[in-house]
Amino acid sequence: MFLFWICGALALFGLAMHAVQIVAVRKKLGGERERPDGGALPPVSLLKPLKGLDDNLFDNLESFCLLEYPEYEIIFSLQNANDPACKVAAKVRDKYPERDITIHIEKCDAGLNPKVNNLIPAYKIAKHGLVLISDSNVMVGRQYLREIVRHMDDPCVGLVSNLIRGTGGRSLGSLFEILHLNSFVAGSVCFLDTFLKIPCVIGKSMLMRKKDLEAIGGLESMKDILAEDYMIGERMHRSGKKVVLSRYRIRNVNLYWGMGRFLNRHTRWGKLRWHIGGYRYLLELAGNPVFISWLPVWFGGPSAAALSLALSVSLMKAAGDLYLGKILAGSEQEGDEGKTAFSPFFYLLSPVKDLVIGCIWCVPLLSRTVTWRGTTYRIGRDSLLSPCPSEGKGIGKYRYRVRDLTQRVSWGVFRFLHSIRERFA
Repeated sequence: MFLFWICGALALFGLAMHAVQIVAVRKKLGGERERPDGGALPPVSLLKPLKGLDDNLFDNLESFCLLEYPEYEIIFSLQNANDPACKVAAKVRDKYPERDITIHIEKCDAGLNPKVNNLIPAYKIAKHGLVLISDSNVMVGRQYLREIVRHMDDPCVGLVSNLIRGTGGRSLGSLFEILHLNSFVAGSVCFLDTFLKIPCVIGKSMLMRKKDLEAIGGLESMKDILAEDYMIGERMHRSGKKVVLSRYRIRNVNLYWGMGRFLNRHTRWGKLRWHIGGYRYLLELAGNPVFISWLPVWFGGPSAAALSLALSVSLMKAAGDLYLGKILAGSEQEGDEGKTAFSPFFYLLSPVKDLVIGCIWCVPLLSRTVTWRGTTYRIGRDSLLSPCPSEGKGIGKYRYRVRDLTQRVSWGVFRFLHSIRERFA
């Protein structure tokens, strides 16, 4: 019973924190004024690093050609002319010949972060003083650029990022990714921004002045950092510039992710947060009330009290996530259409997603290696990357054994949860 009461108290704390996150999202979305008439709309260089065929890629890129904005250029940046994304970018350029679109192909091995390597050549040829970095799996509405550029009327603003809303979902991995974006990610970013005044920049949309970015070292200073987006925001904040979280929600489209990709991504993100936030990462487990509430069932047996706690917490968390999703969807922005729409019924899977996230939570505490785009690195303080020794050479083989062990442990816990579900289904 001691475990039951401890887990019950922690689960209630987690639900309370979830409620605070909902308040933070509501406060953020209801707290901005409209752009004053006659405000300046300076030209913008829009950088789109491309690699491989992301879900919905053509439509995502096309949405940036439909922006209602007087002057901007789009630079599609690739490392290899044989990349299949190059053909998609060419189709977009051919469909909109009136747009200032450049497909820039240049191999760059400046550092260990492949995204920054892709961005550096595009940044060098950007024509305008305002630079917008945007990921390839992002879709936006026609007013997107107008909404975020208005923040630059204030010379004290150094960076503008956006709230993210997940859409799509045609596989279990993509559904889990969208549910996580629309609950944990959106709630955490708004909570840090609204109540703690801590910037938490996610690089799917970052608007900056060139001079401000270069004042903190430029993209070259981020070439070996995994969380280049977060560190750009952190350095901008330290330099005395404001880091603004815009209320405009961009759409992150995920359609056909597998579970392996979801697990790899969030294991990597967990390691990132652990090496940046330190002990604060430990608090994330207490912020997962669903996982905490099921612990008495797993370790103490399926008693009536334990099952009642787990099921009631799971239902309340799912309801809260559904409400958060509706807030993020909003009514004043362009809505999702066709294959990018996300059904509210999928929020019934939210507790299952939380259980999976809870299972992989411990992996970052035991492993310092990350695999990103086929390459394995070691991650250090502030997410600084270093080469990982090849397997079988020196002590490198032991690092790989630790990594494999932690992955097996996480999968073992996941299979255990699955067996529990089968037993009581």
